[in-house]
Formats: sequence, C-alpha cells, structure tokens
Amino acid sequence: MSAVTTGAEPHQGPVPGPYFLTAAAGAVSGIARRTPVLPAPFLDEITGAEVHLKCENLQVTGSFKVRGAATRMLMLTAGQRRRGVVACSSGNHGRAVAFVAEQLGVPAVICVPEWVDPVKLAAMRSHGARMVVYGATYDEAEAKSFEIEAEEGLTYVHPFDDPHVIAGQGTIGLELLDDLPGLETAVVPLSGGGLISGIGLALTSADPAVRLIGVSAERARVMHESVPAGQPLEMVEEKTIASALSGGIGRENRHTLRLVTELVDEFVLVSEPEIGAAMRATAAESGLVVEGGGAVAVAALMAGRIDVAGQRVAAVVSGGNVDPTLYASILTG
Repeated sequence: MSAVTTGAEPHQGPVPGPYFLTAAAGAVSGIARRTPVLPAPFLDEITGAEVHLKCENLQVTGSFKVRGAATRMLMLTAGQRRRGVVACSSGNHGRAVAFVAEQLGVPAVICVPEWVDPVKLAAMRSHGARMVVYGATYDEAEAKSFEIEAEEGLTYVHPFDDPHVIAGQGTIGLELLDDLPGLETAVVPLSGGGLISGIGLALTSADPAVRLIGVSAERARVMHESVPAGQPLEMVEEKTIASALSGGIGRENRHTLRLVTELVDEFVLVSEPEIGAAMRATAAESGLVVEGGGAVAVAALMAGRIDVAGQRVAAVVSGGNVDPTLYASILTG
C-alpha cells in the first residue's frame, strides 16, 4: 500500500504504507518490547484451530499503546518537546504517553474521565505526568484535553486517529508476520480502530488473503456501529469491564473509520459475561493477567462467534492493566 497524504492538521500525515510501518518498527524498538506469541491449547480445543496469543499484556506499560505513543512522540520537533504534549485516555494510552514522555524528558498532561481505573491513574502519575481528572464521560475528558492543547500550545497525542500512532500499532502485525508464518486469521480488539488499522495494514500488505476480525464489547461498540452507518456515531457510554474500549471515535474522525471499513472482514460483539469468562480462562489456562478490553478476542473465540476451524489464528491480547479488586471479583465470579 502506498502512502496517501490527507489533511493539514498537526496530527495528520500519510496513511501508513509498508515503508512507513518499517520506520515505525525502528522507532518502537528502542522503547517498546517485542512481545511473545504463545500457543493457546485451550482455544485450539474449543475452535478446532491452531490459536496463538499475541501477548501485549506483557508490554512495558502493560498494553500495546506504548507502540503508537512512541512512534508519534519521536516525531516531535525540539520546540514541541520543550512545550510538551497532551492526551486524553481511559487509562492505557495515557500510561503509554506518560511513560514515553518520561523516557524522552517531555512534559505531559493527561486528561482522564472520573471513572478511570485507579490502577491506571496511579501508573500515569508514577511516570510524572500532570493528571487532569475531568468529566463523567470519556468525551467530556477529551473536550477538556482539546482546551488544554489550545490554551497551553501543547502537541496532541491522539490515542488512535493519527497516522504515526496507527503505524506504531502496526508493528504488532509485522511481528506476527515474522512469528506466525502462514497466518490465516487475526482476531483483534476494536475500539477507536488504531490497533486493528495498523495490524491490518501490516498483514494485508504482505498477504491480502489474511482474514481480519474486529471484536468489540457490546457496551463499547461505537466503531462497530459507525462502520455500517458510514459516519462517526455518538453513543451513550455504558459501564463495562472492558473500559479500555470505551469512548467515541471522534466526530471528525479522519483515518480509522475509513481504514476499519476497508480492512476488517468481520465484526463481532461480545457480552460482559463472555469477557469475564475469557479473563478467567486466560488466567487458568495460560497464566496470563488480562484486562477486560484485552480479553475480547479470546472471548469471541471461546463463544464460538468466529469459524476458524483448521486455520492458523492469532488472537491479540491487547492489555493487562486491571484493578486488583475488580480482577479478583471476576476470577471468583
């Protein structure tokens, strides 16, 4: 795929093509970890497939988000680094931005909604970011972050709708191509679309036949509903154990809605009980701590929502940052 130039806003640029993704891999390698791909026999038994887990829950910040944050922030000019960055997050993106900012010596402001996971909030603070807890919903916190961007002249680090962020997440796809030759289906969590867009660009540039499946929580399904609508929708936020998937896709979405529409072959929704069951199974069968948003791909396979019999499959486990009290209640639930 070739690069396509769009827009003129600071967070815009070329939609990632193969060379862009390769450059992102070089940037990410100095900050993020190449995460393991582990067999999942319990999913083989359920699905009749050969399933492997791409374990981004073992990433340096506990989620895939550090890849996109690193790729974007390494593009900052000297002046932008001095002034600092701002981001909005439900937790994992904010932690990634705070971590990368600490590594690069860049001031960071992170806006989070009032319902943010306390474990993720503490992690962001531990990396020295200035925290702004604002609003009952993600969208309210996001609006506050845009205000701070304008008032303080900071550079915005978008959680998903940015070509550099998409390219950074796409390095997962490059690793899957290396580690799982002959991959036939990739099952990926779907929220704002940066993760699945990047992975999809990487996989389809190598083999257009690879099937890409996006899995959303029933209570965090804005992108799932926006694709058939052909435009970004706004939906009431619902409480979910997959809180990392919460939030909208932005009324002015410029990249991910189009990329998700073009690249994703199938869309699946999973329920709260199914997500909880997947979290318990990954702990019991694979010894992995996985947060709700990180477990949705496993949930879809366990629930039989995807026909993958006889195929080589990758399920992306996107994060493992979860409040211990909530996690304990799910494991015993």
